[in-house]
This record gives sequence, C-alpha cells and structure tokens, in this order.
Amino acid sequence: MTCTHKNMMTIPRPSEGDKEGAVCPECVETGSSWVHLRICRTCGHVGCCDSSPNRHARKHWETSQHPIISSMEPREIWSYCFIDDELVK
Repeated sequence: MTCTHKNMMTIPRPSEGDKEGAVCPECVETGSSWVHLRICRTCGHVGCCDSSPNRHARKHWETSQHPIISSMEPREIWSYCFIDDELVK
C-alpha cells in the first residue's frame, strides 16, 4: 500500500537542529511527561507519541485530521500516516 496523503505534507521533515530542545506544549502545560515527540507535517504541531501517557500527537490527528507525523527524536528520519497506518517514504 502507498500513502495517498503525501500531498498534505507542507512542513519539511525536521532537521537535527529543529529537534534540539523540542517539547510537547500540552504536556508542559499540564506538568506531564512524554516518551518521544512527533511533529505534524501539515501544520507543525509537536505532540507526544503513543507510548506517552497523553498521546498528544494522536489527539492532534483525531481533532485536525492532519494525517502524517514525523519523529522529532535525534537520528530518526521516519514519517507515519495515521489514516493509512503505514510508514511514509
């Protein structure tokens, strides 16, 4: 299967410099913690991953329908489409 939502990616894949010091704003606001960070490739929203207690990246997708996220973790360069449930190349 090939992701059909690539045309919704308007934000470039984050560089190593973009990843330094990144936080999940919703977790910071509530005093919660996160495991890993993801960035929305449609609008640039940064949220915590599905392994984090609050799953803010997924919640952002559920409310915005922006389908593709990328890892904000150092040395990780993958993207994922929630709708197609697959890695995006």
